[in-house]
Amino acid sequence: VFQEMERRECHFINGTEKVRFVDRYIYNRQEFLMFDSDVGHYVGFTPLGEMNAKRANSDPAIPGVQTDCGGLVLPAHYPIAAPFSVERRGERGA
Repeated sequence: VFQEMERRECHFINGTEKVRFVDRYIYNRQEFLMFDSDVGHYVGFTPLGEMNAKRANSDPAIPGVQTDCGGLVLPAHYPIAAPFSVERRGERGA
């Protein structure tokens, strides 16, 4: 059985002041390609990953889309998460 997985992560540092976006590509439990918004380009960890990283980094449209996690992914989720994360201010038991 072969398994392929893509995992996208948003890491919040100091609230929402700094947001880091990481996109990982995994095949058979081995990460072969990764995009990190702090690095700004794809990095390959295997021969297949290096080939895909070279192709993706040469295409100017691909990395530019994935550099801003806060602007692309999160505003749609703010209304859902806001009551649980922002508006819960008060004394316990009140």
